[in-house]
Amino acid sequence: MDVTASMEAPYAPAPVFAVVADLGTYADWLDIVRSVEPLPAEPGDPGPAWSVVLQGQLGPLRRSKRLRMVRTSADDGTVRFERAETDGRSHSAWVLSAEVRPAASAGADGSQLVMRLHYGGSMWMPLLDRLLADEIERSRPRLVAVVGGAAT
Repeated sequence: MDVTASMEAPYAPAPVFAVVADLGTYADWLDIVRSVEPLPAEPGDPGPAWSVVLQGQLGPLRRSKRLRMVRTSADDGTVRFERAETDGRSHSAWVLSAEVRPAASAGADGSQLVMRLHYGGSMWMPLLDRLLADEIERSRPRLVAVVGGAAT
């Protein structure tokens, strides 16, 4: 499954990027992110690591998932996180990337954010599609509020 979402924010790219490049902020603006805890880096990790608990509910059905995510790149307004478990077992891919650029509209002082999520498994389907669509809409104003609090 691949999901792409975009939005414009009324802030310059730097403070928006600072928020989306730190998985530790995601629980502040995404309800499906139940918790995020920093983890010590393991040998071979290209960047910081976090334990992320995702939780979603549609009606009476509730699912949760714990992932070890590592920031694999962060430069020039683009950040990428990938699932990197250390238990030696094979796991479905989770890849999240975000790109922050100046707003496309002429004369705008804001920024354009494009986020992409790739999930390589089938366990949460179709719950995940519906849950993400709803969450994307709800998260936009919360993300702007978090960036606004960080930018002041």
